[in-house]
Amino acid sequence: MREKRTGIYIRVSTDAQAEEGYSIEAQTEQLEAYCKAKKWENTELYVDGGWSGSNIERPEMKRMLEDAENDRLERCLVYKLDRLSRSQKDVLYIIEDVFIPHGVDFVSVTESLDTGTPMGRAMIGILAAFAQLERENIKMRTRMGMKERVKAGYWMGGGRVPFGYDYDSKQGILVPNEDAEKVRLMYRLYLDGESPQAIADRLGLKYDRLVMNILQRKSNIGIIEYNGEEYRGRHEPIIDRETFNKTAEEISLRSVKRTNHTDYLLSGLLYCGKCGAKMRYQKWGGRGSKIVCYSQQKSKRYLVKDENCPQKKIWADEVERIVIDALFGMKPDPEASAKAAGAKESGPESLSGEIISVLEKRAEELSRRIRRLYKLYAENENELLLESINEYRAELESVHKDIEREKNENAIALKRKKLDDMLTEIKDCWEYMSFSERKAVIRAVINRIVINGDRIDIFTEH
Repeated sequence: MREKRTGIYIRVSTDAQAEEGYSIEAQTEQLEAYCKAKKWENTELYVDGGWSGSNIERPEMKRMLEDAENDRLERCLVYKLDRLSRSQKDVLYIIEDVFIPHGVDFVSVTESLDTGTPMGRAMIGILAAFAQLERENIKMRTRMGMKERVKAGYWMGGGRVPFGYDYDSKQGILVPNEDAEKVRLMYRLYLDGESPQAIADRLGLKYDRLVMNILQRKSNIGIIEYNGEEYRGRHEPIIDRETFNKTAEEISLRSVKRTNHTDYLLSGLLYCGKCGAKMRYQKWGGRGSKIVCYSQQKSKRYLVKDENCPQKKIWADEVERIVIDALFGMKPDPEASAKAAGAKESGPESLSGEIISVLEKRAEELSRRIRRLYKLYAENENELLLESINEYRAELESVHKDIEREKNENAIALKRKKLDDMLTEIKDCWEYMSFSERKAVIRAVINRIVINGDRIDIFTEH
């Protein structure tokens, strides 16, 4: 077990590099003197030079938080609270969600803030309580003001203005615009039996869903909906309530009919290899259904990729049989199995663990070199030093990416091994599974199915 260290965190922005009391050298000198006075001998320096304090996306900050989460730190020391971050939200996150759960005390020298003492912990609690209180007060004031506004019949504001209306900021109400007539026509066409997609095509709208959303908006009859309640608006209705109610009944009737349609095993996974469009099931006489490219179906124009798509129509049961045979014909991936076995859930004794350990040591060495160069640069702003710093930072970023890639490969290998085991178990009980269970298994394994003439390519999630 390695002895826990005192982390000394230093941050300077580009503009503050030479400011008295904020330079890397000045902060380092005072913080190391503080550690010496406290007899904290085992220290680790984290220096983010030239980084803004507006967020915590900084290389040394990330390294420090990672060390904290891996129980390598006993405390974190800063010159001033805003060196950690200028965002109160980020400060509370670092202290409450990272330091405190991992037993890391936080010390701000110039503000006498020390979470290792009862008073320091109380101060953090007070800061958090006030931050939460302010958030809740803002929410409450906003909601109360908005509710009173809506109760008086005024629109909620300029955002999310319903189709067919403009927002008049001076009056605070909705005003019908030139699209209002399109809204009225939507209701007439829908009640005459036209489909939402046919209405969208006629009116130049891209999606059938947009038509359905517009038909169900109560703002069209002068009602404002807010937090589940309805209020009488001051704006002019586009249609009368009788038309709206008749449309709602028709929507309900059509919805019941749609739910009686047969569900399909491969819905949502099928793609055309000729034009790239999605494919769908289509009833084909008494024989069953065929898989058809949406480009050959003009019902939903926005799904058409090529109006002249030459894709052939294939019987759905044949496609399903091929997919199921391929699913259970999948052979275990020996490389994934070997890597999964070697990874031992990313254990440190595995080969993968050794690779990651080597990379992490290289990252630590690069970080130490960067810190030393920053110290030299603070004493003598030499451009060659700055170039070296940038080179090492680029290499450090590359090493971090290699570590992440190795960890991701381990995760993928373990996932594939679990998939192989799952398919072996399911194969014997497939015939006893319900339709919904079979569908769920297919979606857990398969990402997409591409049909290109007589060829069917199956792409898995792993």
